[in-house]
Amino acid sequence: MATKKVNFMCTAFRDGFQSVYGARVLTEDFMPAVAAAREAGITYFEAGGGAMFQSLYFYCNEDSFRMMDRFREVAGPDANLQTLSRGVNIVCLDSASSDVIRLHAQLFKKHGITTIRNFDALNDVNNLIYSGRCIHEAGLKHQVVVTMMALPPGCTGAHDPDFYEKTLRSILDADIPFDSVCFKDASGTSVPAYVYETIKRARKMLPEGTQLQYHTHETAGCGVTAYKAALDAGADAIDLSLSPVSGGTCQPDVIVMWHALRGTEYDLGVDIDKVREAEKVFGECMKDYFLPPEATKVEPMIPWSPMPGGALTANTQMLRDNNLMSRYNEMIAAMSEVVRRGGFGTSVTPVSQFYFQQAFNNVIQGPWKKIAPGYGKMVLGYFGKTPVAPDPEIVKIASEQLDLPPTTKTVLEINDADPKKSIAHFTKMLTDNNLPVNDENVFIAAACQEKGILFLEGKAPLGIRKNVPAKKAAPAAGGAKPDGYTVTVNGKAFAVELKGDKALVNGKEYAVNVVDGLTAAPSAPASASSAAAPASASGAETEIKAAVPGVVLRVNVSEGDAVAEGDELVVLDVMKMETPVVSPCDGMVKAVLVAQTDKVNTGEVLVVVG
Repeated sequence: MATKKVNFMCTAFRDGFQSVYGARVLTEDFMPAVAAAREAGITYFEAGGGAMFQSLYFYCNEDSFRMMDRFREVAGPDANLQTLSRGVNIVCLDSASSDVIRLHAQLFKKHGITTIRNFDALNDVNNLIYSGRCIHEAGLKHQVVVTMMALPPGCTGAHDPDFYEKTLRSILDADIPFDSVCFKDASGTSVPAYVYETIKRARKMLPEGTQLQYHTHETAGCGVTAYKAALDAGADAIDLSLSPVSGGTCQPDVIVMWHALRGTEYDLGVDIDKVREAEKVFGECMKDYFLPPEATKVEPMIPWSPMPGGALTANTQMLRDNNLMSRYNEMIAAMSEVVRRGGFGTSVTPVSQFYFQQAFNNVIQGPWKKIAPGYGKMVLGYFGKTPVAPDPEIVKIASEQLDLPPTTKTVLEINDADPKKSIAHFTKMLTDNNLPVNDENVFIAAACQEKGILFLEGKAPLGIRKNVPAKKAAPAAGGAKPDGYTVTVNGKAFAVELKGDKALVNGKEYAVNVVDGLTAAPSAPASASSAAAPASASGAETEIKAAVPGVVLRVNVSEGDAVAEGDELVVLDVMKMETPVVSPCDGMVKAVLVAQTDKVNTGEVLVVVG
């Protein structure tokens, strides 16, 4: 039997990491696995981009540009290194302006990338035109994308072969320069019969010799079947991963796909024994990392609530960070309504995050009581045109809560008119914080906002999860007192060191007087500089508490500041949403009990106003 060589991209070190660890992996921990994969004959790698670009700054205290440089060094000069980009969002928290989109392509070329896979979650081709041209003009290969998913059962109007054919036709008519085409299903929900028909039509539409690639996940249990359908319909390439980041929320494993294709006309062209050795090396590299149980299994609910593998574990990691994992099943169930009423954007970043953020809000704060900014702006048209019109009731609620009218302007029209999305604005962010101004730093500020500045200042927290047991401290010699104490108040831990009449609390010095025994509490509230919230015996002071768990992104006030009702006191990062905390009254700030990067729990006092 004649064989057909099937090309594949190894996604283990980007989508695999995103889909299992929320991309919280240190660079040098996985470089031996990249070397082993190279020795196994793999030459086509996903090497960054997507949500992983930000995750290194947010959770690993590492520079994504340095990671890409190291990947090129280890993979070799001839490897095809590919990254993921989200059209006008590129790799940013929000959609970007034209100058930032162009800088993205130039910097990724500079740092060793060969190809950029470029998609728009709404399949709005207007969002692919300029970004695609920037990729091409930077000297990179451009893989243009049609995004796919299955609609929840009972829904119709998009995401079928006719819809995908229309999207591809629009791409071709827009004269976007491209080197290859990918149909990307991040949730793994596309029905294999639809995959076959879609790829078959695409093969007839594309110029002869165009590489046609298909991407899916195993989350819904259809990955291998969908890949076989795509190959039978004329696809040239697929995406595969390596254990321990394969199957479940990830792509099918190279070995699994090799086995599934045995006895057929298709051949992956690999030395399977060398791949097995590479997986052993990879397993050793990752042995200390916490493996979320939800990352390793098929999720039967996914066809009703299409959560992508790469977003699923990123969100569960954040839920664990905020002690909310017990509400996960409620949030996944709530996603179904959010998708149905939101216009059928493909559930892939950033839209999948909008869906989850809105489901999160619907569960925590009540259905549609709080519109997530990303979801609201999407249904209002600020990220492009959704495949079908969103529910008018949701559009009305979003417009009222966000105080924004619906729009039909293109994303670039909106963003290029916004001075806060310009390179000049992000340059000023650097100079205001006395940071070096160069292209990389400007882009880090643009992509990661305040969290990027924290990284550049050396203040970024470390948020990776490893299974390394904590070392027990040795007992103090001769019964001596320990050097310090960990004091937990209302679920928040404080590092306390007592030194004579001084106490260091989380590194800040306070004057103290410690005596044996208990004395009556003073009738007046504690000093405004106290680390704990002052008690209000008279009711004259108001404690402003966190309504939801999160991380402090900004503190906008100091003790002694005068504030008015509605003034923004603190901004929390809640599931990647900026969540302002405002003053409920006029008054003076008596105490600020949190600092930037602090984790806070529901009900924790943030600021006291009196």
